Amino acid sequence: MQNPTARTNRLTHARNYIRPVLFIICLLPLAQWIWWGVHDQLGANPVEFLLHQSGGWTLRFLLIVLAITPLGKLSGWRYPVRLRRMLGLFSFFYAVLHFSIYAVLDLGLDWSHVGEDIVKRPYITVGFTALLLLIPLAVTSNRRMMRKLGGKWKTLHRLVYVIGIAGVIHFLWLVKKDIREPMIYAAILAVLLLLRVEWVRRLVAFRPLRSS
Repeated sequence: MQNPTARTNRLTHARNYIRPVLFIICLLPLAQWIWWGVHDQLGANPVEFLLHQSGGWTLRFLLIVLAITPLGKLSGWRYPVRLRRMLGLFSFFYAVLHFSIYAVLDLGLDWSHVGEDIVKRPYITVGFTALLLLIPLAVTSNRRMMRKLGGKWKTLHRLVYVIGIAGVIHFLWLVKKDIREPMIYAAILAVLLLLRVEWVRRLVAFRPLRSS
C-alpha cells in the first residue's frame, strides 16, 4: 500500500515545478513572434498580424481564467485556482502589448490620433474600456490587496466578466466579415457565464433550506 505521506510529498514536489513551467509556457507566444520577426516571417502586414495575435491571446488567457473556477467545481481539483492570478496577469500583459502595438507600431505614438480612434471607432472604444478595467484587477491581484479590500475584492474582480464581454465585442466588431473565431470565444464565454448564473441560482435556492 502506498504511503500517504510519500504521495503528498511527491505531489508537493511536482507542484513546485508547475508555476515556473506555466510561466515559461505563457511567454511562448511572445517568443514565437520575436522569432518570426527576426526571420521575417510575420507576413505581408506584420503590424496587423501582431495585433491579431496579441488580441487573441489576451482573450484566450481571459477565458482560461474564467474557466478555472467552474472546471475546479466539476472536477474537484482545486489547485488550478492558485494559478489563476498568474494567468490573469498574463491576460493583462498581452492586453497591454496589444494596445502598445496599436499605439506604437500602427500609429507611431500619435496620441491625438489614438484619442480620436478611441472616441470615434466603437470597437476601439470597447477594447480600450476593457483595458482600463483590467488595470485595477491587475493592481489588486496580490494577497496584500486582497486582505486590504476584504469583501470588496471579490466585487471588484467580478469586473472580469464585463471585461470578457467587452473583449469579445471588440473582436467581433473588428473583424466584421469572418466572425467565426470571435463567435467561438463568444460561445465559450456564454457557457461560462451561464454556469456561474446556474450555481448562484442553486446557492440562493439552497440557503433557505439550510436556515429552516
